Amino acid sequence: MVKIARPKSLNEMVVDQLRQAIVSGDYGLGEPLSEARIAADLGASKGPVRRAIAQLQIEGLVRVVPQSGTFVFSLSADEIKKLNSCRLILEEAALRLAVEHDQMRLAKKLAEGYSGMVAARKKLDIRSYLDLDTAFHAAIFAHCNNGYLADAYRLVSGKSAALRAHLATKPHQTDLSFGEHKTISEAVKDGDLNLALRTLRTHLGRAPKTYSMRVDDIATYDHLTETEE
Repeated sequence: MVKIARPKSLNEMVVDQLRQAIVSGDYGLGEPLSEARIAADLGASKGPVRRAIAQLQIEGLVRVVPQSGTFVFSLSADEIKKLNSCRLILEEAALRLAVEHDQMRLAKKLAEGYSGMVAARKKLDIRSYLDLDTAFHAAIFAHCNNGYLADAYRLVSGKSAALRAHLATKPHQTDLSFGEHKTISEAVKDGDLNLALRTLRTHLGRAPKTYSMRVDDIATYDHLTETEE
C-alpha cells in the first residue's frame, strides 16, 4: 500500500521559506528580522511567521535577544572553528562508512553533483552552485547507512550552508573549494579513501582560516560578544 503524501501546512511552508532565505544568504548574518515584513513578503499572517521564528531559533538559525529584537544567527570566529570541527568529525566518519557501504552509488552521486556545479559556474548561477554544493555534502550522509550520523549532521548543516553562502561573496574562496569537489568525487570513484579524506579536511578547514582573517561582520560579532561578557 502506497502512503498518501500529506500536503505541507502553512506553518511548514513558512518555516521552509524562511529557512531557505537564511541558508541561501538572502538575509545576512546578524541581520535583524521583522515579523511584519516577512509576513508581507510571504503573504502570510504574523502567527505562522512567529512560529517559524521559534522553530528556527531551536535550529540555531535565528537569535532572539530580549528587548533588542530577532536576528539571523551570527558566529564568532571561535564558534566557527568549533562548528567546523564538529562537521569535520561527522563528515569524515560518514565518508568512511559511505565508501565502505555504497562506494559506486556515492561516486555516481558526487560526480553528478560536480557536473552540475561546473554548469552552474559557467552560467554564473551562484544560487544553484551553492545548492549543489550543499547537496554534494549531503549525499555523503545519504549513503553512509547510519541515520544517527545523518541526524547529527542536520543539526549543523543549516549554519554551514549559510556560512557557505556568505563566503560566496568572496569569489577566491569559491574558486579554491571548487576543484576540491572534483578531487573528492574522483577519489571516491577510484576507491582512494585517504585522498578523499585529506581533501575533505582541507576543504572544510578553509572557513575558520578565512574568518581568522577578521572578516568584518564576524569581527563585529566577536566584539559584541566580548562586550556582553
